[in-house]
Amino acid sequence: MIAAAAVPRAARTPRGRRPHRDDVLVAAAGLAGGLLLWAFELNSRPLWQTGPRWLVLLPLATMCLATLARRFGQPYALLLGTVAEIADVTLGTLLATMVLFTDVLYAAVLYGSARFSRTVLRTSVVVSVLVSAGLLLAFRDPEMLLVGAACAGVLVVPTTSGEMIRNHRDKAAAERVRAEQTALLAELDRKQAVNAERARMARELHDVVANHLSAIAIHSTAALSFPEPGAGGGATRDALGVIRENSVQGLAEMRRLIGLLRNADGAEEPAATPSLEGLEALLRRARAMAGDGRTFALADHRPPGERLPAPVELAAYRVVQEAVTNALKHAAPGTVTVTLDRDAARLDTLGIRVRSPLGDAPVDAGAPRAPGAGAGLVGMRERVELLEGELTAGPAESAAGERIWQVHAVLPAPHEAEPAADGSGAARRHEKHRATREEARNTREAREEGAGA
Repeated sequence: MIAAAAVPRAARTPRGRRPHRDDVLVAAAGLAGGLLLWAFELNSRPLWQTGPRWLVLLPLATMCLATLARRFGQPYALLLGTVAEIADVTLGTLLATMVLFTDVLYAAVLYGSARFSRTVLRTSVVVSVLVSAGLLLAFRDPEMLLVGAACAGVLVVPTTSGEMIRNHRDKAAAERVRAEQTALLAELDRKQAVNAERARMARELHDVVANHLSAIAIHSTAALSFPEPGAGGGATRDALGVIRENSVQGLAEMRRLIGLLRNADGAEEPAATPSLEGLEALLRRARAMAGDGRTFALADHRPPGERLPAPVELAAYRVVQEAVTNALKHAAPGTVTVTLDRDAARLDTLGIRVRSPLGDAPVDAGAPRAPGAGAGLVGMRERVELLEGELTAGPAESAAGERIWQVHAVLPAPHEAEPAADGSGAARRHEKHRATREEARNTREAREEGAGA
């Protein structure tokens, strides 16, 4: 009942007060047919036998006007059609006028209000019964039942047909509304489940991982406040400083991920994300952590001041970060080189190469220096594939013939163009296209960060 009541009346009643094209065609066909019947004198003998023959065309013209308003003019169209039909029976019945009257009855039930539709249907049945009973009582002839049947055919058949089609349309509209409501509820349930899972992940990150990092930062800060213990105290303080710096940075990254998880609607922008400008600081921390003959060098061959889309810079930073972390875990003593350049054959791509020495040990021999081996490479590959880039990682040989481990990533990275100062239309279109591309990539990056967390 609620779904049926929610069906808008506009679905049954057309807008405006202009005749529908089909109604114009029906009225024109009825008028042409009526004129043809009148020309051949194919009309019944009128009850009122005086007057010119053309008077029978007046009810026909009036019925055509009622037909033009059959969709939007109820109940006035039916009232006009009823008057025209009574006049037609009085002046001399034309078959075309009667056929148009049945169409007006059908339209009154189909396009009128629900109350008016029921009234017309019941009235047609009552009139048919009364006409049949009156003819039988007046003429005492069973053949009058045929006249009553003809009357029912003119009144009851079109009204019942309109009622059946109206009910069918109402049920179809109600089913559509019910299906839309079901789809909406399913979507709300899905969003609620996703938001609940994101909130659970954020709580786990905050309560478990973030607490451990906070404890590391607090204890390392407290240890730095102690006096130096003498010989070797400087190296100890340097190690504690590296531990504190990395734990604080890890806490900042963890808070950013927690914010992304909790900000499910994306109404607020997340905190600033790392970019390629932070690679020097990343390698500086790596140099402080590596104390066994490993060094880190950055070779940035990109044009000075080049700007890249934020998702590309974040992905490139994460690839270098993970590759440097793996070098700290597994690389042999030597120089770890990070290279950024533009491919001459593909100017809209950014190439990232991280080369670390392997030494003489087999690649798969022995246990890793830290837990989690293998997960970082999967994360790098997924991050690059989200941007439709390419990633290869594995042993190789350097130009000097040394065995190295190389991580090579190629990311699509179009240049960021500034809008023209003159405000030309082309520049504005380019800026709008860039902003749209940035928004799409930022959305994908946010989803990626949430999935990675």
